[in-house]
This record gives sequence, structure tokens and C-alpha cells, in this order.
Amino acid sequence: MAKAIFARLIEDHDKHRALLAQIEKTQGASDERSELFEELTIELKAHASAEEQALYSTMMRKPPTTDETRHSVAEHHEIEEMLNDLAATDMASGAWLTKFRELAHRYTHHIDEEEEEHFPDFASHLTREDEAHMESVFERRKQAEKALAEVTPEKMEDAKE
Repeated sequence: MAKAIFARLIEDHDKHRALLAQIEKTQGASDERSELFEELTIELKAHASAEEQALYSTMMRKPPTTDETRHSVAEHHEIEEMLNDLAATDMASGAWLTKFRELAHRYTHHIDEEEEEHFPDFASHLTREDEAHMESVFERRKQAEKALAEVTPEKMEDAKE
């Protein structure tokens, strides 16, 4: 029952939680904060893109899960905007830490919702072929997206709708 793909996604989520916790412990515009933030940004962008291409493209074709899927994809967009805004904010400022904590809260809520609500629901609608397809697409796209992902500073108010 589609456990392998969900276990793989949760493995990424756990890595993201660890990166968030590491960043929370950093201070100011340190090299450590900068490096960890860049790693987090690349990880989150690559994961979201690969997840959309593997899992969510499959779930969009299943009417009972369309609304959940759209909700999660919209959250991916919001999180990316928050990452870009954070990248455009001075790391040494209090505003950066405030924005980082809001991002961490928002992202943690997103992945908790996926793991606790969406994944169990999605699993009941998948065939073995769906699962095999998603696993193959996710791994391939994650590597490709990771190679393309970058930190893109853009203030929230400048983001294009």
C-alpha cells in the first residue's frame, strides 16, 4: 500500500526538520547560518518540485484527492515565496530570525499535515503501478531539481503573482 514512496518523502521531511533546528541555533550573518540556509533552500525547492511531479501529478488524476493536492501545491508556492523573501533579508537582523521562525512554523505545519492527513488518504487511492511510477519519478526529478535549485532573493512585496 504505497508505503515506500511515503517513507521516502518522510525521510526528506526529517532531514528538513533537522536543518531547521540547526539553523535555529545559529546567530547573525555567520557562515554556518548562510551555508545551512542555502542547503535548506535547495533541499526544499528540489523536494517540492519532485514531489509535485511524482506524487501530486498522480493525485490530481484521482478526483477524491484533488482538493488536498491543490492545497499542498499552493502551500509549496507560499513556502518558496517565504524562502525567497528570507534570502532577501539581512541575516544579521532581527527581522531575519522572525521571518525564519515563521517559515519554520509554516513548513512544519505543511509536512505534518502531509504525513498525518494527506499521505494516509492518498495511499487508499493508489495502485501498485502508481507507486512504482511515483518512486521512479521522485528520485529522478529530485536529483535534477537539486542541480537546478538556487537561493533566489526576492522580497515578498516584489514577488509576482
